[in-house]
Amino acid sequence: MKRQFMVILALWGCFAFIRGQEETKLLRFPATFRNQVVFTYAGDLYTTGDQGGVARKLTSHPGYELSARFSPDGKTIAFTGQYDGNTEVFTIPAEGGIPKRVTYTATLSRDDVGDRMGPNNMVTGWTPDGKYIIYRSRKQSFNDFKGQLYKVPVAGGISEELPFSVAGSNSFSPDGKMLAYNRVFREFRTWKYYQGGMADDVWIYDFATEKSENITNNKAQDIFPMWSGNKIYFLSDRDRIMNLFCYNIDNKSTTKVTDFKEYDIKFPSIGDRSIIFENGGSLYTVSLADDKLSKVPVTIENDFLYDRLEWKDVSRSIRSSDLSPNGERLILSARGDIYNTPVKQGITRNLTRSSGIHERNASWSPDGKWIGYISDQTGEFEIYISDPKSLESARAITKKSDNYIFDFEWSPNSKSILYYDKKFRLWNVDIASGKKTKIVESE
Repeated sequence: MKRQFMVILALWGCFAFIRGQEETKLLRFPATFRNQVVFTYAGDLYTTGDQGGVARKLTSHPGYELSARFSPDGKTIAFTGQYDGNTEVFTIPAEGGIPKRVTYTATLSRDDVGDRMGPNNMVTGWTPDGKYIIYRSRKQSFNDFKGQLYKVPVAGGISEELPFSVAGSNSFSPDGKMLAYNRVFREFRTWKYYQGGMADDVWIYDFATEKSENITNNKAQDIFPMWSGNKIYFLSDRDRIMNLFCYNIDNKSTTKVTDFKEYDIKFPSIGDRSIIFENGGSLYTVSLADDKLSKVPVTIENDFLYDRLEWKDVSRSIRSSDLSPNGERLILSARGDIYNTPVKQGITRNLTRSSGIHERNASWSPDGKWIGYISDQTGEFEIYISDPKSLESARAITKKSDNYIFDFEWSPNSKSILYYDKKFRLWNVDIASGKKTKIVESE
């Protein structure tokens, strides 16, 4: 009995250790130099080794710090931060220390890291000699996709605009005489498989001849060029999923380096030995020597201040409402939950209480017997109906939907629901049987 108890205790300790060492996800904007890795997590910079492990926190300011880049000697990290209100360029010793502000620019009306076009004054790299930091700014182009590239001395001072009317991601040749770059910067947009006029290509600019050459010329997105010797790596979604490709300058051939099937590669950067990027919330490296792919498992051990439960006033976050047929109660959708509340006085009930599920667009049936709402509890949005007092009786009346459902309407007799989806289709679904009938589809 004693031996069994000790075995159980040992197993419990092992499970507890494993749980405490779970891999942390949502690691963003990584950079690498030799065996060092720096990345953003929850708005702060962290560092770890290229084999992963427990990461060490470098910054702790309430503002965001992101887009870190190692200097060519690996001793300094340049990054975009919000220490003094504006979103500006800063530096910090690679081993940690006091951040130093490098740029001083005017505040834009949408100068925020959450802006749909991405943060302003975003660090993109260094000059090969380590004397200047390169950053992309929209201080001359308002707030569209098009910004300009600037270089600023590491010690601070006047920024100098690089000779492009518009530019985004970029990477210098080893001798600093040429630059691979994008002309548009739309990596923060959520449009997938975009092939319109803003779909970017990789260009090579020669500072001596002042000429640019398009080396990709593809209708898909070809972004984030990274120069290594006689090769230029870049991301492309020409095969649907954004993967890493390599262009050989000598023979002008392009090869596919990675083959992720589920998630796009996001925000890569190149170091002296490898390229690092995020995919599915985790970090990966690709060796410059042999294109070997390796995962960098990282754990974060801190107080997770922003992950703590807190009380929220949902009255300021109501997204939809519907009055009951007798005019006595309201059904509300707020912060992903459904609430049944009296018009005058009484008890407000949170019908869902589902922190990991998004319920929305709640609506009362005309006969007052049901409420209908949309929920993503299966992973896709479906329409559910339920007793207005409790969702224990909730059942899905649509199943296996293949795209986003926008909204729905009850029929006057409460026997069917009309809804439309992202494929421009209008459907009628019978409440009793769940049978769907497509009414019309637009081109």
